[in-house]
Amino acid sequence: MTDAGLFGPDSMAWRLHADPSMLVGAMRALLVQALEPRAMAGVVQHSDYKADPWGRLNRTIRFVLHTTYGDTPTAEAACAAVRRIHDRVNGVDAITGRPYSAHDPDLLLWIHAVEVHSAVFSYRSYAGRLADEDADRYVVEMARVSELLGLPSAMAPRSLGELREYLRGVDGLQLTPGARESMRLIMFPPMPVPLRPLWVLPASAAVASLPRFARRMYGLPWFEPASLSVRAAVFGLTRFLKVLPIEAPEIREAKARLEVAA
Repeated sequence: MTDAGLFGPDSMAWRLHADPSMLVGAMRALLVQALEPRAMAGVVQHSDYKADPWGRLNRTIRFVLHTTYGDTPTAEAACAAVRRIHDRVNGVDAITGRPYSAHDPDLLLWIHAVEVHSAVFSYRSYAGRLADEDADRYVVEMARVSELLGLPSAMAPRSLGELREYLRGVDGLQLTPGARESMRLIMFPPMPVPLRPLWVLPASAAVASLPRFARRMYGLPWFEPASLSVRAAVFGLTRFLKVLPIEAPEIREAKARLEVAA
């Protein structure tokens, strides 16, 4: 029997995570997640995101690819590695004075929920149609990863409606200095000057996709009618990238593994 991993080729995770729109989804997720003071404190105190933002992004991408397209041992090993990192991520948030731990179920749920919601929102905004039942399937699938990271099964949302209900009920978000610095790095990452104009479009798409409360907190000005032109431009770009014969090695390896076993 072939080990198709946690999801397999017919899953929504395989469909969404292979789409170029996930770059915007990742940027959106990071911006929203950073508004939780204790979650941001863990990043500030235990991460090298300022010194190596591209390295952090690459590690996140590799984690998603390994858990989505790897076989089951690969996915489980990726989650186990993150849990080991979480073992040493604890302390006290200097802003709120509250203790935090990366194993805290409430913080795990926050990170998970924002990540999943951002993937769905960005796919629908910049890739194409996603039926509600397919979005629900994706939410259920991603609960498997959250559980492997330590989130109690009973806490993981099982539908897009549950996900939205949870996010609407979250309070205590703040724009901390760490969140502000994180926003600057996402909007203006270190890169060669000739390449900087290429970042304008995904950065604009990330701002356009942010919840209004997040844009207000960050002080990011946005002219709502501009969202339509940004959406059209990014949609055209992601569809162009989608037809190019370019795939992450993890995706190619997963397809080859399943073809050999067919």
